[in-house]
Amino acid sequence: MKKTGQDGLPEWGEETAILLTVDIGNTNIVVGCLDGDKLNFTARLSTGRSKTPEEYAMLLIQLLSLYHVGREELEGSIVSSVVPVLYPVFRQALATVLGRPPLLVGPGLRTGLNIRYDNPAQLGSDLVVDAVAAYAQYPAPVLVFDMGTATTLSVISEKGDYLGGMIMPGLRLSVDALSSRTSYLPSISFDQPRFLIGTSTEECMRSGAVYGHAAILDGIADRVEEALNQKCTMVTTGGLAALVTPYCRRNAIYDETLLLKGLQILYEKNKNLAHH
Repeated sequence: MKKTGQDGLPEWGEETAILLTVDIGNTNIVVGCLDGDKLNFTARLSTGRSKTPEEYAMLLIQLLSLYHVGREELEGSIVSSVVPVLYPVFRQALATVLGRPPLLVGPGLRTGLNIRYDNPAQLGSDLVVDAVAAYAQYPAPVLVFDMGTATTLSVISEKGDYLGGMIMPGLRLSVDALSSRTSYLPSISFDQPRFLIGTSTEECMRSGAVYGHAAILDGIADRVEEALNQKCTMVTTGGLAALVTPYCRRNAIYDETLLLKGLQILYEKNKNLAHH
């Protein structure tokens, strides 16, 4: 069990700086502003690989203005990316906005975890950030399912070992492939399925997507527990987790801001590097 405050809540946000966090995914960029355990704002931008540092700087300035956060209030920033080409772009953009470069999640950062990966450099920065936050907040062993363009699993042991995980086609990716590779199946919106057993093509696809992915999460968690011979805490996050998690049969904890919290923890552990 992790350290908690008197109110029983984790102390991940105590005595921390006002911080700008940027998580660059394949589809969306999530920007957050954290003041201790207070989330000032979070916003999503479309990932544009061809945008210039100046274009991203303008977007960031507009976001800060929109949410009434002064640039002078921010101590620093930290960036995680699964799109390597955007690391130097955001380094320059944030240096322009804040007057100092961001901390970049990558090799050499102190995480507090023992990465038991064959080649730790291959481990996605988003998976590291998720694992850091989950291990800090929830009883371990902990399983983290992050549902974005891909659905990923990270397995963290009681001792803070990152044991590995899985990478699967994401919910949207799977449904888009189904629609594009078949002649009669349409594109569908992601809403709650009305029935388990669909009675129209759209309802069958929606039910299959949502219940199917919930069953995948449940089934994988069961098998990992069997492999470890231990009960595990199951945490879900990512853009599509809010839709799927309620349909899981296991007790799954949905944490919308898990990755932002992980970025905050990593910044606090490594901000001496950011200031050099």
